[in-house]
Amino acid sequence: MAYYLYVIELDPKVGRLAKFRKQNPNFIFGKRCFYVGQSAKAPMLRFKQHKEGYKSNTFAREFGLKLAPEFYEKYNPIPTRKDAEELEEYLACKLREERYGVWFN
Repeated sequence: MAYYLYVIELDPKVGRLAKFRKQNPNFIFGKRCFYVGQSAKAPMLRFKQHKEGYKSNTFAREFGLKLAPEFYEKYNPIPTRKDAEELEEYLACKLREERYGVWFN
């Protein structure tokens, strides 16, 4: 089984929420915001599931606009769940360092 990293671009309005800002203390308001995830499902299917409310993250469901493949395509497919989880955290932290707003689990 293969795993996939995916990045969903979020509506910038999410940057106004205290819970989101708390996880992104260096976020520059006005920069892009993202949800970073990993799954055994292909990115497009997983995005659709988030929007439909199936095993979805609140930010991805309510603020998700579109996939941002320029951030994740080069990593897919990923051979193990452990590798996918490590890449998810790596990419989320890398985007945060660039002062984007980022949410991941």
